[in-house]
Amino acid sequence: MNETEKKPGLKRRISLFGITMYGVGNVLGAGIYALIGEVVGITGNISWLAFVLASITGAFTGLSYAELSAMYPKSAAEFVYTEEAFKRRNLSFILGWIIIFSGVLSAATVALGFAGYVAQFLGIDLLIVKIIIGISLILILSVVNFIGIRTSTTMNIVFTLIEASGLIFIIIIGIPHFGSVNYAILPSTSSIGAIFSSVALIFFAYIGFEDIANIAEEVKKPHKNLPRAIIYSIIITTILYCLTAIAVVSIAPYADIAGSSAPLNYVATVALGPIGGLIMTSIAIFATANTVLIMLIVTSRMIYGMARDKALPEGLSKISSKRRTPTLAVLVTMILTIIPVFFGDISIIAHATVFGVLINFFLVNLSLIVLRKNKPDLERHFKLIPNISWMPVIALLGCIVCFGLLFTFDLLIIIIQAIIVLCGIIVFYGMKAKIETKTSRFKELEGN
Repeated sequence: MNETEKKPGLKRRISLFGITMYGVGNVLGAGIYALIGEVVGITGNISWLAFVLASITGAFTGLSYAELSAMYPKSAAEFVYTEEAFKRRNLSFILGWIIIFSGVLSAATVALGFAGYVAQFLGIDLLIVKIIIGISLILILSVVNFIGIRTSTTMNIVFTLIEASGLIFIIIIGIPHFGSVNYAILPSTSSIGAIFSSVALIFFAYIGFEDIANIAEEVKKPHKNLPRAIIYSIIITTILYCLTAIAVVSIAPYADIAGSSAPLNYVATVALGPIGGLIMTSIAIFATANTVLIMLIVTSRMIYGMARDKALPEGLSKISSKRRTPTLAVLVTMILTIIPVFFGDISIIAHATVFGVLINFFLVNLSLIVLRKNKPDLERHFKLIPNISWMPVIALLGCIVCFGLLFTFDLLIIIIQAIIVLCGIIVFYGMKAKIETKTSRFKELEGN
């Protein structure tokens, strides 16, 4: 017991503003810079409504995270939620495995995106150069991750403000054009159903709020600040997304925007000339770098949290006594992220991880429902309403939406995710000698 008490833990240094910036930075990410072109192509001038509907859809799960994160403010959040709800170590391990895999591949993919922007900026279009730039970014940001959460938070806040400024910039240059088009018109080739079909696409622009929960052990007053940060990040990003959607179609015809590989760059160029495109390219560099930083931090905390709970080798839970960061977890995350970069293009596999995110969201919502039923007397610092008896309606809607979205994927994506899960099962049972394969509560019951 004394040995456990002497072990250094993570330091609570992140304020409400800091953790909200983590959420906003991760939700905005770099995806919206390319995604909005596809959305506008489907929904035309009424794309703003599709963003509103998608935000409501994302909020179902976001609010479930808000209640659960206030109940269990721990690293490896989803692992903890499913462990507490289902008492099945193999299930919680597989969920943690999916999240780690998603984080690593997402960080590697975005690092390559960063490299592409930098290479374009430098006028160099060689794959080997992009790989070197991507790996260099991962190394530098891993050092920032190791130095400490305060440094990471400061950098994240700066990068997030720059990242958000890109959308604010588009909104500002679009203001003089507001009212120039009818914002209730769909493309002639689309129907009202296109709005709802695009919701599944836009839904992924809101993924990122859940990562707030995984750095819970470094947040001040987590019971209050975690739910607030999740809610604030969804509200802020929804406002930015909707105003951006209105601005872009006000500046340029939606068909032209949809045909561009860099839609926001195109819109800025139409409004301001080449200088506009240069500004947006520069901002995209910061946006991609910020996403990589957040994913490295969140993934390392997932590894740390699972190791601390003995679902991974315990050595991975080692904390630097000076930096108060999970040393080995940061190192392992860095190595795992660098490996895929050598392939140069892992976009298909990375997109398959989004399927895993929906599995994660489904299980998080289901965990809240199970905990409401089985542990009604637990202290809940934030509680969802409305409820039907013990059933949280919003969590139920979250389950239904996430389950339904799983059927929007191609068979290839489903097969790739199935392979990821199978690998996780093999790793889990292959590490039986080094980890605990049952929850402590099960062991206590067996001992009795």
